[in-house]
Amino acid sequence: MRVSHKSDGRPHPVPGLPHDRNSLPIVIATILREEGITGVHSYVNRLREYLMKHEVAASLVTPFSFGGPLTGPVFGLRLLLKRFSSTASAVWYRYWHEAFLYNALRQYLARIGDCIVYAQDPLAARAALRARQGPHQSVVLAVHFRISMADEWADKKEIKRDRRVFRGIRQFEREVIPRVDGLVYVSQWAQDALLHWLPEASLVPSAVIGCMVTPLPDKSAEKLSADLVTVGNLDIVKNHRFLLTVLAEANRIGRKLTLDVFGEGPLRKDLQQLTHSLGLAEQVRFLGFLPNVRASLAGYRAYVHACYSESFCLAIVEAMAAGLPVLAGDIGPIAELYDDGVEGIFWPLDDPARAADLLLDLLADEQARLKSARAAKERFHREFQPDIVVPRLLSFLAEVAAGTPVAASLPLDSPVLP
Repeated sequence: MRVSHKSDGRPHPVPGLPHDRNSLPIVIATILREEGITGVHSYVNRLREYLMKHEVAASLVTPFSFGGPLTGPVFGLRLLLKRFSSTASAVWYRYWHEAFLYNALRQYLARIGDCIVYAQDPLAARAALRARQGPHQSVVLAVHFRISMADEWADKKEIKRDRRVFRGIRQFEREVIPRVDGLVYVSQWAQDALLHWLPEASLVPSAVIGCMVTPLPDKSAEKLSADLVTVGNLDIVKNHRFLLTVLAEANRIGRKLTLDVFGEGPLRKDLQQLTHSLGLAEQVRFLGFLPNVRASLAGYRAYVHACYSESFCLAIVEAMAAGLPVLAGDIGPIAELYDDGVEGIFWPLDDPARAADLLLDLLADEQARLKSARAAKERFHREFQPDIVVPRLLSFLAEVAAGTPVAASLPLDSPVLP
């Protein structure tokens, strides 16, 4: 079984945290692959790098850690199913990713002894609850999802809202989430959204701890790449169509702006076609997925964002770290990241003309833009850099491991729900 570890071989105790609280190994469990393009991938990879750098034992277990000859055929069949039914594909994905992750965790947790399993999704949480060897192995769930994983699948049009599979996922979470030993909400909004439909989760020890972004080295000057930049998967929820219509509105009043779009996804072709139909072909570049895109962000004048459903937003924090003012909708947790008129502007996601006016006003006043840019970087350093975020996370995990009664483990033959 392949379990991933990272280390530079040098001990660096976590700032602000006693060394003896760094000693309990952390097992990060996720149904995702080790490498990928989602915000959860970024969160996990940066957390692992920071933990290992500061002498906290950390490992990553995924469904692909289990390996075996069935891995390729089992996961590959999902692509075939998706041609005929996105719902069947989603059910297949959930069933087999949990099954493989459970087997990987069962093997690993049998050897490691005392630890904290930090699950990145409800499927990983249940796999860990089923696989753990006893109360010496705590299970803490990170709430990255928006409301419920059922809503995430429905927002992407993979399943139908309020139908059987949607309800099955909600029921799955209703059974699993109250049984974990701790919950880490990535935003206050994420906590409120979950408790709204699952009040039982309020009985679980919890903390609201945002995601971290590693600071970038300061550079004296940056070559301008384009006026605007946005980062995110090219899917329905990210709402890139809105950004294109804003640029079209700016064109209509004689102000041409350039935009670089970083990300990949199922809507790339549709968005490129819309770009041409709106007469934006010379202004918009689709640059695909770039692993270290944040290193390029300082070369823009502003960061623009149009997603209408978030639990956090790493892309916005990365832009703030790069010293960019932000324009985004006042939805979900966005107001927890920056203040309107300070580090950026809230623009209306249902009014491209008004949004274009706000954008153009910001770019026309260079002093105001630079003031917002400075405020964005300052807020990043106050709230989102690793030495602020990770000690809080480790302190909470240690408290859970030391003092929280552990719920009874799920039976090993527990059925896998949708």
